[in-house]
Amino acid sequence: MDRAAAAYEAARIKAEQHGIAGEHATSQAQRAFVLAFTDPGHAADELELAEQLLTGLTLRAITLTTHTAALIRTAGTPGPAVEDRASVRRADIRTAGVTAAQVTLGLGLCFHHAVRGDDAVQAAIARLHDLTQSGDYACYIDTPTSWPTSPSPPTAPHRHSG
Repeated sequence: MDRAAAAYEAARIKAEQHGIAGEHATSQAQRAFVLAFTDPGHAADELELAEQLLTGLTLRAITLTTHTAALIRTAGTPGPAVEDRASVRRADIRTAGVTAAQVTLGLGLCFHHAVRGDDAVQAAIARLHDLTQSGDYACYIDTPTSWPTSPSPPTAPHRHSG
């Protein structure tokens, strides 16, 4: 994850140097997403910068990425707040029609339940599995099932090669 965060930072700097606003904002949002898993405090600052860079741009998928990163930052929070926010995000994602955002939200919810160590992680993994049944984004199912507190997926989805 540290390498991914560093790579997104390098991409952000390069995009800024070349004046490419969309890539600048996208790289920053992806950096914030990665850091939400590993360093929630730092991710807050990175999310703030991502939101600033998105101002004036119409990048719905990337905006959804920042919303999901903000949710992941709060993984493990007791009570229904994360699930409630996830319900709002699901509605936003359905409206936008961005499949990848559904999968990243699903991954975030798996992480939330794994951090809490609750049984809902099994249902979250099953939902993520359903989202990856087409084979698209199948690599996402490997991540939560590799966490020590998570069970294996029901069955591994077929992966497309290439």
